[in-house]
Amino acid sequence: MICITEKDVLEHNTVCALGLFDGVHRGHRLIIQNAVAEAGKRGAKSAVFTFQTDSVTSKGHDGRFEMLLTDREKRRHFEELGADYLFSPVFGDYKSMPPEVFVKEVLKERLNCLCAVCGTDYTFGSGAAGKAEDLVRLGKKYGIEVMVIEQLKQNGGVISSTEIRRLIRQGEVSKANVMLGYRYGYTLPVEHGYERGRTWNFPTINQKIPKGLVLPRFGVYCSKVLIDGKWYSGVTNIGVKPTVHVKTEPLAETFIIDYEGDLYGRELELELYEFVRPERVFDSFEELKEEIGRNTQFVKEYFAKIERD
Repeated sequence: MICITEKDVLEHNTVCALGLFDGVHRGHRLIIQNAVAEAGKRGAKSAVFTFQTDSVTSKGHDGRFEMLLTDREKRRHFEELGADYLFSPVFGDYKSMPPEVFVKEVLKERLNCLCAVCGTDYTFGSGAAGKAEDLVRLGKKYGIEVMVIEQLKQNGGVISSTEIRRLIRQGEVSKANVMLGYRYGYTLPVEHGYERGRTWNFPTINQKIPKGLVLPRFGVYCSKVLIDGKWYSGVTNIGVKPTVHVKTEPLAETFIIDYEGDLYGRELELELYEFVRPERVFDSFEELKEEIGRNTQFVKEYFAKIERD
């Protein structure tokens, strides 16, 4: 996949997927998959137009925008879905652009778009004044066919990034995963911690959760970690280590079952499967150690059952 800039003008005809795609959830994936498939039918290239997620200020929860994915993770999903091009500018550079200017100067003249694919809730242009029906109307004027994809539903409700964020905040990560179409998690560097777990035979890796990402409910999760092409079961605590009585940024601290080795400085992929228990303060490190042992046994049994089923 080629990432283009403001200086680039595409020579190839393209079919463009349009949206913020902040979670690249199943609904988003359907839009992108349709664009890729349509490009193949037309002998064109597929493109994704989105925004750098951390530059968006007009959406979110209580006035804040909490990202589900970093922009790097978004790009990885786009590439896996088969997109040929990605144009991901800063939101502020486009938020005052009139809808018709966007269609003419960005879609037609810069991206050489012959077909645009979006969801029914798609908005564009200054003040989000442009709706999907406006894109259809303007597309006819500038020779761009428009495919509007209905929002996916699950259990009677629409699959949305807002709902996925709510589920993650509440610790209902397994339900969020169904809506996402993949398992929520992080790809982050392993940092040095206090290394107390090593003295308890529960050595852990620490990954600092970047600011701006939605925070899962603090507590323990069944997880898996990818190391050198192999997935290892893990016990992950998301939180701030309250028993240690040291202020820290939110961390994903994971005990990797049946793995020994130095992982400091490496960037590892972590996936969250199921919430186990909320974060709590223990009266002693000995009590915490015993609880980690119980959590580890729970995780082993959880994944053993998944393998049996």
